[in-house]
Amino acid sequence: MSAANTANTMTGNTVTAGAPGTLGKPKKEKYRKDRRINWWLTAVIAVFSLTILVPLYFTIVTALKTPAEAGTFSLPTSWQWSNFATASNMVDYPRAALNSAIITVLAVTLTLLTNTFVAYAIARNMDKRFFRFLYYFFIAAMFVPFPVVMLPIAKQMGSLHLDNQAGLILLYVVLGLGTNLFIATGFIRSIPVSLEEAARIDGAGTWRIFWKIIFPLMGPINATIAITTTLWAWNDFLLPLIILTNQSNQTIPLAQYVFSSQFATNYPVAFASYLMAMAPVLIVYIFAQKWVIGGVMRGAVK
Repeated sequence: MSAANTANTMTGNTVTAGAPGTLGKPKKEKYRKDRRINWWLTAVIAVFSLTILVPLYFTIVTALKTPAEAGTFSLPTSWQWSNFATASNMVDYPRAALNSAIITVLAVTLTLLTNTFVAYAIARNMDKRFFRFLYYFFIAAMFVPFPVVMLPIAKQMGSLHLDNQAGLILLYVVLGLGTNLFIATGFIRSIPVSLEEAARIDGAGTWRIFWKIIFPLMGPINATIAITTTLWAWNDFLLPLIILTNQSNQTIPLAQYVFSSQFATNYPVAFASYLMAMAPVLIVYIFAQKWVIGGVMRGAVK
């Protein structure tokens, strides 16, 4: 059996044998009987999940008010859509959004290409002392408070002339290695080694095995790593503050920090700026949630 066929067998749907004439059909009736829904718990979770609507509503109505009306939950007497244009001009939103997008996309791409391969190398060599040391070394980095290493990192990046977007992207890839390694290693170790043995019999090398077999099977884990890295890189404030020395490279959180400190009394314009900062991530989630949830569900039934 070839490696591709073996991988397809792992990722394919499981066929349940039934009575004559029902071969290949899942037992839906048994599934429905075994599936019990706790409606009380579901209602409680739904109520708590909807609490996000309260601050979201307050943010939206405040962004559309005049400064004199800010601070209440009432609807604005006159809808100030111009607050969004004012906020965009004050923070130079197009440039800041482009900088955040470049940093986020490159950080996520490099993280998926490098951190997952490191996790694969460690997961398949945990019986060796050196790789076990690497695993616990990277995991230990998760428990080091960032303020402890913040100034040394800033000084080192400056001495290497990496106090720019490239250095910031590199830090996201390196500093996220511990968490991503912890997430991916356990999943990789659950993938049968027989898949790789079959591929090696067919003449595949380590690189081909990883990119053709292991990496596609890591779809749910890759989605998780991509989501966490995206949220971190897009919303991060501290690393851009200490790394980026050129004001033209500032990200949205950094631009809003300067804006808020100078125009803190104009709350409607500030809240309009906050909504504009949240919009790209929310739009991406709305359009990509089908693939994200689908990948997680496929990983759950393997």
